[in-house]
Amino acid sequence: MPDAHRWRVDGGRQRRQTVAMDPKLTTRELTSDLWLDLEALFGSNGACGGCWCMFWRQARGEDWSEIKGAVNKRRFRALVEEDRAHGVLAYVDGVPVGWAAFDRRRELGKLDRAPSLACDDADRVWSLPCFFVKAGHRRQGVASALIAAAVAAVRRRGGTVVEAYPVRPGKFGKSIPAAFAYTGTIPMFEAAGFQPVGERDRGKQRMRLKEKEAAGAGRRARNSSSA
Repeated sequence: MPDAHRWRVDGGRQRRQTVAMDPKLTTRELTSDLWLDLEALFGSNGACGGCWCMFWRQARGEDWSEIKGAVNKRRFRALVEEDRAHGVLAYVDGVPVGWAAFDRRRELGKLDRAPSLACDDADRVWSLPCFFVKAGHRRQGVASALIAAAVAAVRRRGGTVVEAYPVRPGKFGKSIPAAFAYTGTIPMFEAAGFQPVGERDRGKQRMRLKEKEAAGAGRRARNSSSA
């Protein structure tokens, strides 16, 4: 299994440090049969604030306070059972420790409506919109493994354009709190071969995977994942 990378701030500059992935770390693409694993990982809080990975699917005009929690959970489970919501789970010793969502951009209505993340070829885009790594397993290569596995899953479906939307440091400075880093960070996507598009000074940065990196990411995921 390849090494992952984490980043530290040194004198105002970001420096990459190599982090050896846990050899017991595996990934599996979500199916309805794995719902209980996802439920165990997300816990009663639905990963964060009752989200249940439905934030980017929120319909126009909906009040988040009315759908967070049980409504989101019910909706997301129905989508998973209908094979209309996709993602990858990470495991250590068979225990779920991480999650990354992926789907066609057009399926993620709130994301697709965001003016700051607009693009002119949305019909071609597959998005990696959010991550969740269990406390105690962060900064151990889980997110890097999830990115590789998600990209491989997109490629198997014929996807050619892969985007992500990591948060920029902005007001957080050296350390972005986990609750605000659910879309990932710029350095972790740069290490996976993504490049910034549509430069921004703050908020979320739209990034795309370089085409020459795509095949390699898929091979790495296949080599490190279990069925």
